[in-house]
Amino acid sequence: MTDTAPAAGRPEPLHYAAFTADPAGGNPAGVVLDATGLTDAQQLATAARLGYSETAFLTADPDRPRTHAVRYFSPLAEVSFCGHATIAAAVALGERHGPGEFHFATPAGPVPVEVTRDADGGHLATLTSVPATVEDADPQDVAEALAALRWRPAELDDRLPPRIAYAGARHLVLAAGSRARLAELDYDFDALAALMRRLDLTTLQLVWEQDATTYHVRDPFPVGGVVEDPATGAAAAAFGGYLRELRGLTTARLTLHQGEDLGRPGVLTVDLTEGEERVRVTGRAVPIR
Repeated sequence: MTDTAPAAGRPEPLHYAAFTADPAGGNPAGVVLDATGLTDAQQLATAARLGYSETAFLTADPDRPRTHAVRYFSPLAEVSFCGHATIAAAVALGERHGPGEFHFATPAGPVPVEVTRDADGGHLATLTSVPATVEDADPQDVAEALAALRWRPAELDDRLPPRIAYAGARHLVLAAGSRARLAELDYDFDALAALMRRLDLTTLQLVWEQDATTYHVRDPFPVGGVVEDPATGAAAAAFGGYLRELRGLTTARLTLHQGEDLGRPGVLTVDLTEGEERVRVTGRAVPIR
């Protein structure tokens, strides 16, 4: 990772790991608790220096307590929403201001986040996404994605058909027919990035169904300059909406395991509530240093 020291006069980013209680697990995120006055270029440069998949930049609303405007930058570009950096930022705020609800105004829309203490005295956060939607994926785009991934169509699980799912950011959902297929991720970085830019995708949500409520997932993120995102809250929320529409789920709790194949295991809990278009995603977060 490159030097993360901030330039003179700029706030120093915090370093958190999200969707884990272990600083060596989950997904690292940068958090800038006061981004007041930072330009787009400065925020992008900070994210690039950190080298994490995303960094969250917060600006407090002076008129509304516990309310912040939040922007998210990968090392290459701004993204509309990032789940793991949201969890990390909320926990950082909860550690400083106490548990409770925080309100994030994100480029994708309002995202409330509830911070609580866990049984071990640490903190976890539950974000409530913007309304989730699902659309069909064009067969030609799916074929192009499979070619970039070096997957054969026969290696897909036809019980979970390809779809584009959204809950603040767009993700192409592709289901592997076996855990072994999911574990072997060796893709054409440039080809996949080009397809994702054309389709305005943030990640691919690659999944393997262990059982009806347990999934293993991986998220290539070449458009952000990162080969793979270790734990992806935005994609988890989108996948919850995908399963709700595909299987007619009303109230359900799903467990997503991510990062195991990278040596950074994390756990994401996804909750669906009857009559609610939004999806809740819960995870722990801890300071890295």
